[in-house]
Amino acid sequence: MTNRKITAIICALLAAVFYAINVPMSKLLLDHVEPTVMAALLYLGAGIGIGILSLVGKKEKGESLTKNDLPFVIGMIILDIAAPIFLMLGIRNGSSSSASLLGNFEIVATTVIALFFFKEVVSKRLWGAIVFITISSILLSFEGMNSFKFSSGSLFVLLATVCWGFENNCTRNISSKNTYEIVVLKGIFSGLGSLAIALIKGESMPEIAYIGVVLLLGFVAYGLSIFLYVRAQNTLGAAKTSAYYAVAPFVGAFLSFVLLQERMTVMYLIAFVIMLVGTALVVADTLIRSHIHQHQHTFTHTHDGTTHTHTVIHTHEHNHYLTDERHGHTHAKTELEKELTVKL
Repeated sequence: MTNRKITAIICALLAAVFYAINVPMSKLLLDHVEPTVMAALLYLGAGIGIGILSLVGKKEKGESLTKNDLPFVIGMIILDIAAPIFLMLGIRNGSSSSASLLGNFEIVATTVIALFFFKEVVSKRLWGAIVFITISSILLSFEGMNSFKFSSGSLFVLLATVCWGFENNCTRNISSKNTYEIVVLKGIFSGLGSLAIALIKGESMPEIAYIGVVLLLGFVAYGLSIFLYVRAQNTLGAAKTSAYYAVAPFVGAFLSFVLLQERMTVMYLIAFVIMLVGTALVVADTLIRSHIHQHQHTFTHTHDGTTHTHTVIHTHEHNHYLTDERHGHTHAKTELEKELTVKL
């Protein structure tokens, strides 16, 4: 394994860890900072921090946003105002460990929205993941083994993941544009929007020391996490980086038990195992996925004493097998390819 790949893997894992500290650290800070103000400062920290990095770091080649991107940018910002506010309310009213695992429901929300609104194809593995993650999320939302009452904290976290599911589908339409421009825009404008809501609600600003801590947390958990994710993706590709990033909810849950001394219930352990299975299916779907590719081939052959050259285009489905040492694939011929082969 090359040093570049090792560095990229470390960046991907650090991105996951940095994001994972958001929930337990926010739980601690919510004793001193009100939830909407907290959401605002977290995003402002990310926007300001990434803005500074974009000025001093290596310039990205992505195109700048245009007027045609405005509807998706506005949608992204509005949803990024709502989502962290719901998350902070969920963390304040529920357990940090459950909130960390419930963050995986964002996968379900994003996939279902992409299916119904953008007609994306969902694989069997991903459908299995959706089922397991949904069951786990339901279990985590109950207040106890003997109670059929849903936890208000869990419901707020689930609302946050649904908002982020819609936000992901807005962002996917501008994902080819400059990453840092997108992060700065969402950070600054979502932060200012949340701050305006906080002032309307009458929430008070915390002491200056806590403002600094929350801004720093936002830069690390949101801004720096995205920065490292992008750096890892440049070497590993999107699939492998996403797979490494899947450890984030479990790191967050572990930190919740260590930092907050939260009690581990039987219901939580059952939900944890089910969530782990669902996440494993997501990783499998990410690393071994089916694609339809189009290729152009030129064949030169001789028959009847004459040399002929044919150029044909065919499609085929193949499975990728990604390892550190090699990237191979096998493919099965489609009916179109079979027909072309017979004709030749």
